[in-house]
Amino acid sequence: MKNKKVIFQDWGLLDYQQAWDRQELVFSETVQAKTQNRNNNTTDPVKNHLIFVEHPHVYTLGKSGKPENLLLNEAELKRKSASYYKINRGGDITYHGPGQLVGYPILDLDNFFTDIHLYLRTLEEAVILTLADYGIKGGRYEGYTGVWLDADNERARKICAMGVRCSRWVTMHGLAFNVNTDLSYFKNIVPCGIDDKDVTSMERELRYKLDIDEVKQKLKIHIAELFEMEIV
Repeated sequence: MKNKKVIFQDWGLLDYQQAWDRQELVFSETVQAKTQNRNNNTTDPVKNHLIFVEHPHVYTLGKSGKPENLLLNEAELKRKSASYYKINRGGDITYHGPGQLVGYPILDLDNFFTDIHLYLRTLEEAVILTLADYGIKGGRYEGYTGVWLDADNERARKICAMGVRCSRWVTMHGLAFNVNTDLSYFKNIVPCGIDDKDVTSMERELRYKLDIDEVKQKLKIHIAELFEMEIV
């Protein structure tokens, strides 16, 4: 039985390790529920979650990432009040910080569609529609995940990074959408392993600071509509 109800939570500004631990708990409970269904030959609906959060300054390195893409040593990280974690999502290195909207959908894709590429494209589309609400034209860059501006020319710049993990069609990790992000922190890494492209934010493009709660609301609505989910 499909369950398109999704429990929404906004965790506010939360330490990365604490958020990761919470994510892992929700993720493992969801996978466990699916396993129990299979073992008991039942079809009880498995819960879905959509979590929004902001993190203090942190760099995270995905499974396929190269440690040398972090350009700071331990002392320099400390001076910038930033932490660093190697984590279990796909993708290379990225930065999270205040003013960046991080979305963690923990979804049982059996409730929606079992296609990880379609899942990523759908998340990208939700960000593209949110940007369009503010008059910004976002798009895709062939061969890369995430959302870009001017992806068809030499001015290409990334505004939203993505990296996910999926086990038994349950997802975790997700997207990092630069709203009012301090972009100077990206100068300390090779973002997503791409050394010849710029990174941007809504604030930089529009030249004013956004109401991040308003952006969250718009993104949440677009995700709900595209996945045909019911937010609870």
